[in-house]
Amino acid sequence: MSTPYPFTALVGQDDLRLALLLNAVSPAVGGVLVRGEKGTAKSTAVRALSALLPTVDVVAGCRFSCAPGAPDPACPDGPHEAGTGVSRPARMVELPVGASEDRLVGALDIERALAEGVKAFEPGLLADAHRGILYVDEVNLLHDHLVDLLLDAAAMGASYVEREGVSVRHAARFLLVGTMNPEEGELRPQLLDRFGLTVEVAASREPDLRVEVVRRRLGYDDDPEGFAGRWADEESALRARIVAARALLPTVRLGDGALRQIAATCAAFEVDGMRADIVMARTATALAAWAGRTDVLAEDVRQAALLALPHRRRRNPFDAPGLDEDKLDDTLEEFGADPDPEDPDPDPDPDLDPDDPDPDGPGGGGGQPPQDGGPDAPPPTSDTDANTDADPQGSDEQPPTAGEQPARAEGGAKDGQPGTDGGGEQAAVRAAEPFRAKALTVPGLGEGAAGRRSRARTEHGRTTGAHRPRGTLTKLHLAATVYAAAPHQRARGRSGPGLVVRRDDLRQATREGREGNLVLFVVDASGSMAARQRMSAVKGAVLSLLLDAYQRRDKVGLVTFRRASAEVALPPTSSVDTAAARLESLPTGGRTPLAAGLLRAHDVLRVERLRDPARRPLLVVVTDGRATGGVEPVPSATRAARLLAAQGTASVVVDCEAGPVRLGLAGRLAADLGGTAVTLDELRADALAGLVNDVRGVRDVKGARNPSGAGKRVA
Repeated sequence: MSTPYPFTALVGQDDLRLALLLNAVSPAVGGVLVRGEKGTAKSTAVRALSALLPTVDVVAGCRFSCAPGAPDPACPDGPHEAGTGVSRPARMVELPVGASEDRLVGALDIERALAEGVKAFEPGLLADAHRGILYVDEVNLLHDHLVDLLLDAAAMGASYVEREGVSVRHAARFLLVGTMNPEEGELRPQLLDRFGLTVEVAASREPDLRVEVVRRRLGYDDDPEGFAGRWADEESALRARIVAARALLPTVRLGDGALRQIAATCAAFEVDGMRADIVMARTATALAAWAGRTDVLAEDVRQAALLALPHRRRRNPFDAPGLDEDKLDDTLEEFGADPDPEDPDPDPDPDLDPDDPDPDGPGGGGGQPPQDGGPDAPPPTSDTDANTDADPQGSDEQPPTAGEQPARAEGGAKDGQPGTDGGGEQAAVRAAEPFRAKALTVPGLGEGAAGRRSRARTEHGRTTGAHRPRGTLTKLHLAATVYAAAPHQRARGRSGPGLVVRRDDLRQATREGREGNLVLFVVDASGSMAARQRMSAVKGAVLSLLLDAYQRRDKVGLVTFRRASAEVALPPTSSVDTAAARLESLPTGGRTPLAAGLLRAHDVLRVERLRDPARRPLLVVVTDGRATGGVEPVPSATRAARLLAAQGTASVVVDCEAGPVRLGLAGRLAADLGGTAVTLDELRADALAGLVNDVRGVRDVKGARNPSGAGKRVA
């Protein structure tokens, strides 16, 4: 086993170290989620913590790590008699992103359960992590149903395995630590709330600290054992402090004053539910024990709020986690007095009117947090906020006149194209207000990653049939298994009440649920699209669908084309923060290389099919249909569109053509793509979502791509 990097040798990252240590002192805090950019020692810190945890005494031979002094009466390996056990180090168990449900919670031997009535159970990672650490790297990439199982076990302290009437329960109390890079996608707010504490980490910008980080890491890589030996005394002292804090924790007093501060802080920051209050109370208690005190002070409540509340204030994916510390201090100060329970109003003023709702003026008490909006408004923290004033000239800019336009691209006029190229580059415009979008669905029945959009065969959902298992049996179809085994009972010599079941009789349940898809936007950013109102509406629609994709666990990508080329402005991702920033900063201007945009989309989809063959795409092309860039622009665009159509890609063309004379070029493009066209005026929630549902209906009714339905205009 390799020597772990010493926890005390970590440079900086004070909040990260404190959050981990508090969970080591009191696992009831609920774990910690570590968010930060790559290369910030997230995984190193978690692995280093495992060496600090005290050893645990376990019943010899128990696969579920029961304590000898108080064995679990429901342990599957029990019953155990209380007595002496063996001592071993606390485990750190890692949950891989691609783990199956059986690997996490354990698996039952269904064949023995049916034939012998024996609960033959193979423990999973939750059992291995009992009384230790369960570490999930890249927790934001873990499947939702696995995260739900994981957090349920962490909250209840037990894991339940239910399979076709056979039930197994075992204890599962562990320190849960998850790490993630927000650039690769966010966790849903419901899941964020289940982590007790959250810490944001980033690499230091101080040269001296960075030098020390590199020096220590190189020293560790050259001689891990020697490096760890130089920090052995500090490690032993920290381990002893954890043991002392654990012993002191039951004696720590959480007074009414501290509880009022906790409740007032959660109310002032409008945190949903009561979990935040409970986590703050446990964290403040652990902080007091860590400091060697038996009373919780205001400073403990303040630190607990900084660790437990920021991630619970997010209302949607565009909200950056954070806390207004000025407002926090004001709230703690207002509710800081700890009144004597025997004299709740020690010095009443007889001259005050008891009916006056605010006798002391603003901030003078009254049991309510401050209501003024001043300290509650955090400064902009994202590129989206920074760009909100990037349009100083308003949104009434007119397109350039004919005299201001450059020479038309080759082939434009003779192919019926007006050749409007838009002249110079236009500044980026703000997106229109996002709206609630209806679900976009891809036709047919897929087999992609679990999500909430299109129909698919999944591990979870309603049962629609049964089949012979390919590989390990995961979801037994009990009725089909019994039907398969029943005709052979006499030949197999059945003599007792049990059913004689062979492996060939087992049937896997076929289930239908929902999958996540890849929604790839191809946006025309040329001069002909530069009218601010038009681009603002386009960005607003894309932003709205991005929010919907976040909720439905999709990937979303963005390809833009203008001037002489196309670029991938946003590779397929689930990170809505990055997507919002890219949309806001998208400039416009130049010619219209439509063929380049379609070919770049083809390349993106080709690569994504290699990475994730099961994830089905939906292509949304936002353009007025003009093609004025490149060699033979119109024929090239037609060939590119038909190349995408030949692959069976479900497509939608959003027609952005404006003016009294309309050439219907977007409709022709939709026909070449085998998709459907919709005008820009219809680019609202009902129109766009209904359009894609029309694509589903046409393909479901007609079968494969139907030329008669191609290019259909949705009224």
